[in-house]
Amino acid sequence: MKIAIAGAGLSGAVIARELAEQGHEIVVYEEREHIGGNCYTYRDKETDIMVHKYGPHIFHTDDEEVWNYVNRFAEFIPYINRVKSTVKGEVYSLPVNLHTINQFFRKAMSPKEAKNFIESIASNDIDNPKSFEEQALKFVGKELYEAFFKGYTLKQWGIEPKELPASILKRLPLRFNYDDNYFNHKYQGIPKDGYTEMIKNIFDHKNITIILNKKFTKEMQENYDIVYYSGTIDGYYDFIYGRLPYRTLDFEKGIEEGDYQGCAVMNYGDIDVPYTRISEHKHFTPWEEHGKTIYFKEYSRECEENDLPFYPINLVGENEALEKYKKLALEEVKVVFIGRLGTYRYMDMDVVIKEAKGVLDVK
Repeated sequence: MKIAIAGAGLSGAVIARELAEQGHEIVVYEEREHIGGNCYTYRDKETDIMVHKYGPHIFHTDDEEVWNYVNRFAEFIPYINRVKSTVKGEVYSLPVNLHTINQFFRKAMSPKEAKNFIESIASNDIDNPKSFEEQALKFVGKELYEAFFKGYTLKQWGIEPKELPASILKRLPLRFNYDDNYFNHKYQGIPKDGYTEMIKNIFDHKNITIILNKKFTKEMQENYDIVYYSGTIDGYYDFIYGRLPYRTLDFEKGIEEGDYQGCAVMNYGDIDVPYTRISEHKHFTPWEEHGKTIYFKEYSRECEENDLPFYPINLVGENEALEKYKKLALEEVKVVFIGRLGTYRYMDMDVVIKEAKGVLDVK
């Protein structure tokens, strides 16, 4: 079969490779000037540091099959993401752990004492949290919620936390020990030569053709047996039911000598600090040495017509327009919607890969 894939990100790459190995002819269309989607990495010319252009990406999974898959195409070096957060002039470790709790409340509690303490300050009248705010209040109580989650969430999503689903917060752990590993997963790492090189290797097959700087349009699908579409689902249908809400990011670059902040990621929970976090990219490759450093302040805002969408916004309650778009998608005979934008869901990289392979299982 002759197959088109719209988008040269991780979803498109995995699907392209799997189908190419089955003998199909694949043409990948990418409207940007590079492959890799939002995983794209490059060497900064001034510092020689590997930069994650669209924000930090740390690969983490419990799925051994997915881990083995990415290791076919790249050498992964173990990497533990240790996030810090600046709140009211003090630096804490995230996710919330025993050190965070003791430091914040000026105590020296044991794990059991801390657990009992958090239970005493958490809202125990919320049985089934429906919103981000309810989940946070039940999770850590009002003081920790307001310090580490409320302001950050308002800046990140531009929406009151009580209007966001509880599922966003359920991804984060709460620990009653001093473990500051941001993720709980068995496998965690970063490809030694960057994500772009890994995705280039996934695409490296004689049956795959990549066309950059060209957007796939509906008129082109008559030339193909199947189309896998990773663009926005509302954009595919020319916004007939209106535009779905997305967030986009702006990055403010800085270059300094030495070390700028001493860690890879520093969150800023205070609402009066306009950026959500600062990422210092030399810390994502601790196996390399660099005299200079490069960092990016990250600003989140509403995605407008000509912006690059990063995050679909899922609200508490039903999104009528989204349901209409999903209904149209289910009626498609030769178009399959894939990835974060095509399915209008937040997904980590391991889930993107697993779902990309799963899409093929049902075809």
